[in-house]
Amino acid sequence: MKDTIHVSKENYLKAILEAEAEGRQVIPAMLAHWLEVSPPAVTMAIKRLKRDGFVEVGEDGIVRLTATGRETAYRTALRHHLVERMLSEIFGMEWHEIHEEAERLEHAVSPAFEAKLKEKLGEGACPHGNAVLPESPAQRKQRGELPLSEAVEGQVYTVVSLQERDPRLLQFLHQAGIGPGQCIRVMKQNYDQTVLIELPAGNSILGRPAAEAVWLRAGCAS
Repeated sequence: MKDTIHVSKENYLKAILEAEAEGRQVIPAMLAHWLEVSPPAVTMAIKRLKRDGFVEVGEDGIVRLTATGRETAYRTALRHHLVERMLSEIFGMEWHEIHEEAERLEHAVSPAFEAKLKEKLGEGACPHGNAVLPESPAQRKQRGELPLSEAVEGQVYTVVSLQERDPRLLQFLHQAGIGPGQCIRVMKQNYDQTVLIELPAGNSILGRPAAEAVWLRAGCAS
């Protein structure tokens, strides 16, 4: 469990923005889970964010960003995205190593350095296959993507992106041999909600939380 000193205002705002982009309704309990902080710490943080004009809390308990909060959150998300790409494309760090490093560095990026990163890197997805902000499942499915938890048995897919907010999940997927651009065959959707997949290095079984975090597109280029 992290304490409030290690979870900044920007972390809270970015988490709310990402959740909204995914089509979720943001409640304090969800923020406590995502940010690994105690419920009382979240309550205190939301009070401060509301006082400073970054969020509003409706009678339904849903936390929503104000225009100011949304702008601040997007700038943080953009810096995180650029730092991840810098660490991967310039310094050669592996995709499963960079999320936590970017979490630390995103707060130190100045506007001038941000502009230089944008000029150097151009447009593009991060090493996990994601844009600056995540999309809702409905938007992704309209593009022909689907989570591994819903993939069809016997079909071959390419991994297009990974949910990246949990670095432990990224390490788990890496150790299982699953990464962006990887071709997999779905062998069995089991009754207990685990998924058996075939990889070049052998078979692997994923539980539902991991399977929901892996997004696929039908077919394999290799």
